[in-house]
Amino acid sequence: MEFEIIFKEARSFTLECKDAGIYQLEEEYEIYLDNKLADKTNKIVHTVNGLKPDTEYKVFIKKGEEVSEPVVLHTDYESYTLNVRDFGALGDGKRDDTGSIQAAIYACPKDGRVLVPKGIYKITSLFMKSDLRFELEEGAVLSAITEREKFPVLPGLIESYKEDSEYNLGTWEGNPLDMFAAIITCINVSNVVIYGKGIIDGCADHENWWKNPKIKRIAWRPRQIFMNHCENMVVQGIRVTNSPSWNIHPYFSKNLKFIDLEILNPKDSPNTDGLDPESCENVEIIGVYFSLGDDCIAIKSGKIYMGSKYKVPSKNLMIRQCCMRDGHGSITIGSEMAAGVLDLTVKDCLFIDTDRGLRIKTRRGRGEDAIVDNILFENIQMDQVMTPFVINSFYYCDPDGLTEYVRTKQPLPVDERTPNIKKLAFRNISCKNCHVAAAFLYGLPEQKIERVEMKNITVSYAEKPMSGVPAMMEGSIPCTKQGVYANNITSLEIENVKIEGCEGEAFRIENIDNLICEN
Repeated sequence: MEFEIIFKEARSFTLECKDAGIYQLEEEYEIYLDNKLADKTNKIVHTVNGLKPDTEYKVFIKKGEEVSEPVVLHTDYESYTLNVRDFGALGDGKRDDTGSIQAAIYACPKDGRVLVPKGIYKITSLFMKSDLRFELEEGAVLSAITEREKFPVLPGLIESYKEDSEYNLGTWEGNPLDMFAAIITCINVSNVVIYGKGIIDGCADHENWWKNPKIKRIAWRPRQIFMNHCENMVVQGIRVTNSPSWNIHPYFSKNLKFIDLEILNPKDSPNTDGLDPESCENVEIIGVYFSLGDDCIAIKSGKIYMGSKYKVPSKNLMIRQCCMRDGHGSITIGSEMAAGVLDLTVKDCLFIDTDRGLRIKTRRGRGEDAIVDNILFENIQMDQVMTPFVINSFYYCDPDGLTEYVRTKQPLPVDERTPNIKKLAFRNISCKNCHVAAAFLYGLPEQKIERVEMKNITVSYAEKPMSGVPAMMEGSIPCTKQGVYANNITSLEIENVKIEGCEGEAFRIENIDNLICEN
């Protein structure tokens, strides 16, 4: 077996097995440090904790009789450890420990570590600072208080003294709006690692944060982890659960890594997206397990105002070796993406029991900067996904999606309000136990999807399929076991796409300028 160290810091590292399959192996393998057994796992991406800072280790892995070549690892330097218990935190699950933990964070020197040892720490919002390692030890739980009156509020927009600029802190559904500060809030910070084997528990349920979720009360609901204008941030190893709204939300940030996480919310939890990069650049999401009540990953860039004014797309994103389970979409683009989404690669992932696999949501009015381009999905396994591939240019959610301008299927003039979907490629993808449709690809008549490539794809259907609509758009009716429907695409390339057991035609093609079919 071969492996690579994909991340290290002072007290942990994460390895990734190479060419070993998708997400997990059938059998466990062993991880050795200096010839001593350190851990066992079957995950392709795995984190080892409990290392010493500024120390050299020889690492190798063993599976049966197969032994890898060793890799020499030198952990990072660490200056000091500040234990939050020394700052008065009790971790008894009763007292509010916010102030004590916050004091440790602010007192921590550069290259230091704030340690949260085993215990249950009741908190509201913690604010990170730059050049910090924040470790949640195994058995440590940050347990969020749920009384909203105790949370600070991040204002949506603050005008400058000269009223010639603005400062945006809060955001909701792609707009600059007042929101409660997140459980972990990072604003204008850099070089932060949040790691460990502990848990961040938002303690949300249908009696507090999830009750009447579309009603603003004081401010909009908090995230679990929120990063606003941050750089060089890593979240590694921890579990994030029961979030009041989106679990992890990076916003106008860059150079981000999310590695070997568990992001868990109940299936019926409203608006609890797993990880939503918004107007972010250079993002890696590796080895993350999702199970929740909305989109697992939703890539965004502002609804209208923020996207059209600042024109910061989400770009250069890598998602691999992840497992997406439950929720609406495994990977969603939009619908709030007025500044566009560019250069996204999704590979070596499992999609299980989600409503849709790939889901692109856009509509007229998102604007000419709402460009989706260079999207690649390859080596994906889907099981029990209702509709594996959905491109919806008529997404009707929210009041502005119900206008005749958005709804009409007649061609309209292309202007500054018209979004654009360009090049998409789907390669080496297996979809079994599909329910609704194999694919539903619907571009705008006046601005067709530029190019869709579908290569080496198999789709089969569940024995007892559930009915559903393939896309949230007017005219999309409930159905089961439908094949590929494609409309308003300039170039559609189909090679070795097998649709097994569909009802009716395997391919329904309309308004395709250039069809290349090598089936």
